Amino acid sequence: MERFKLVTSVHLILIKEGEVLLLRRYHTGYEDGNYSVVAGHIDGNESVIRAMQREAMEEAGIKIQETDLKIVHVMHRKSEDRENIDYFFECKNYEGTIKIMEKDKCDELQFYDINKLPSNTIPYIRKALDFYQKGEPFSIYGW
Repeated sequence: MERFKLVTSVHLILIKEGEVLLLRRYHTGYEDGNYSVVAGHIDGNESVIRAMQREAMEEAGIKIQETDLKIVHVMHRKSEDRENIDYFFECKNYEGTIKIMEKDKCDELQFYDINKLPSNTIPYIRKALDFYQKGEPFSIYGW
């Protein structure tokens, strides 16, 4: 009997002077035109930390040391077609210059006041950032 599978994702909460780095999705087929944090799926044969480091480089062109990543929230999320386990990492230090690396998937990448997120922020991302600010380490979303 095959076991049920969860999709595992990593999300970067990159903070600078009370602002969080957001990207606007573009031509991905998922939540296009809406804001998210730098994020992605684990490719397999990599830790959640390595996946977060890879996604930060692939999407924003920055290098993050393992010691600069801290898991601050985990969300068990359900949508119409799947279930996810989402790891949210806080990061305050990085190397390099933030820039859009995947111009075919993102048309904006900038810092926003974490207390005044754009109205078109993806709902589960908005919720996770709220939990992050409250210091809540775990949530269930979409059930």
